[in-house]
Amino acid sequence: MTRYLYIALAVVLVALVLLFKVQNTDSVTVSLFSMQATMPTSVMVLGVYVLGMFTGGFVLGFLRTLTHKATARGA
Repeated sequence: MTRYLYIALAVVLVALVLLFKVQNTDSVTVSLFSMQATMPTSVMVLGVYVLGMFTGGFVLGFLRTLTHKATARGA
């Protein structure tokens, strides 16, 4: 039963992402120093989301390592 619920949730999530992609086709230009990149708005938003997942995971892992080392030294 829960397997069908997960499949249904995955289908809804994929449908929402595809709807977001179809509705956001305008181009946006992103600049960093002297570099520029032009891409659809949906690609930029999804790219920033993925980049945030990676950096958030790295920061969380780094903080866990620091707290583990700090508590190991005190004990």
